[in-house]
Amino acid sequence: MLNDFYRQFKSGTDIRGVAVEGVEGQPVNLTDDVLRCMADGFLLWLSDKLNKKPCEMKISVGRDSRISGPHIMELCVARFIRAGAQVVRCGLSSTPAMFMTTVELGCDGALQITASHHPFNRNGLKFFTREGGLEGADIESILAYAQGGMRPERKDGGKAVDYDYMSDYARGLREKIKRGVNADDYDHPLKGFKIVVDAGNGAGGFYADKVLAPLGADTAGSRYLEPDGMFPNHVPNPEDARAMASIREAVLENKADLGVIFDTDVDRGGAVDSKGNEINRNRLVAVAAAIALEGNDGGTIVTDSITSSGLKVFIEEKLGGRHYRYRRGYKNVIDKALELNDLGENCPLAIETSGHAAMRENFFLDDGAYLCTKIIIKAAKMRMEGKELDELTADLKEPLESREVRIKITEKDFRACGERIISQLTGFAQSAEGWTLADDNREGVRVSFGKNDGDGWFLLRLSVHDPIMPLNIESDSEGGVDVIYQKVLAFLKTTEGLDI
Repeated sequence: MLNDFYRQFKSGTDIRGVAVEGVEGQPVNLTDDVLRCMADGFLLWLSDKLNKKPCEMKISVGRDSRISGPHIMELCVARFIRAGAQVVRCGLSSTPAMFMTTVELGCDGALQITASHHPFNRNGLKFFTREGGLEGADIESILAYAQGGMRPERKDGGKAVDYDYMSDYARGLREKIKRGVNADDYDHPLKGFKIVVDAGNGAGGFYADKVLAPLGADTAGSRYLEPDGMFPNHVPNPEDARAMASIREAVLENKADLGVIFDTDVDRGGAVDSKGNEINRNRLVAVAAAIALEGNDGGTIVTDSITSSGLKVFIEEKLGGRHYRYRRGYKNVIDKALELNDLGENCPLAIETSGHAAMRENFFLDDGAYLCTKIIIKAAKMRMEGKELDELTADLKEPLESREVRIKITEKDFRACGERIISQLTGFAQSAEGWTLADDNREGVRVSFGKNDGDGWFLLRLSVHDPIMPLNIESDSEGGVDVIYQKVLAFLKTTEGLDI
């Protein structure tokens, strides 16, 4: 059983905490001693899983651009060497590339030091085996080892070698584009394309220099390619409005054919087409679904729960696929897609509106660079046919209005409180006039309304990690979001445990 101190580090399927000073009220909790214990915990967990001694293992270590990354990397490398392991030190890397070291370099495990899009003072540990990312229960086991102060036996013979795996990884993406486009100039399939990249000063700058430019693309006008762990320009996050405004501005200013943007560790991506249309959230899901369903007629697309009604119509009526809404959280949608495939259902894509997209053809790895690579291939092939990328989703109906309200839970046992309110709201919706419960919802409460009652829907759910109940609302009519919001608010005022 984890105590309060070690429980604070569990963030879904990652470990996260405060690594450096600089934000008031957030003292450092990822101290050197704590990190050593966590590194030891990973060795013990992996040893148990593989039935292999730490001194017999090969482990890769990489990091994103955070200012605390180099120090944490050296701490963890030293712990692995202490136990006699062979360590591949990859330096600045993307998270998906670190998983691929288990596939292509034969590593038994991989560690990526990252906290995704979180502020500069935070950092974390993300682990992989050849089976993919760890589950929440695995993280708890690692933290339990750390909490108990358990450590592997010290062994001689451990050593670290530096290896530039990102160059290998970039080469793989280049080859994929060459094969996918199959242009007359095979080695330069992007000649004549202008593509700008916004890396947000994270680890994604390689995509412009090592993937696009060698294939003939003009990447002039790209932004924030240099790694800077203070993130001085904008949050590296394709969900962030300021970040998307930045790449949109770069596309329009440079008259680019396409713009792509990544989060800090490149496991998420987004794009902007030549007309300045943002390809993120529902539109990103639509584009990815259209690409994934090629050759997978009638296949199932697993998404998170907050996707729009228009997206469901697009996937099922325009693309001829099946839309399976599941719980929020990228690991949830990936695990569900794996489960469906194991049951014999053709499911080529799991994708969350945050930009996490995992394709079956790519180990169901959520990889922003791979996603953008697939989009670029599609754009190049459409141009050969005299078409533009925005035509791919011309039939996607998007809501006129949308809003997200994050409601704080005030009770200490926030999960029990949130589940109680969801149960109460479900019961109310079943009998309330004009309220129609969704028959395909698998998280929280999703209710739709007719034209006279808001012309849209809402979803109230419990946050994956935090004492928050996010309320998402969409409407196809002006003022409809406010109408629906007032209906939900009237009910929530009858409940206890929420700060409304």
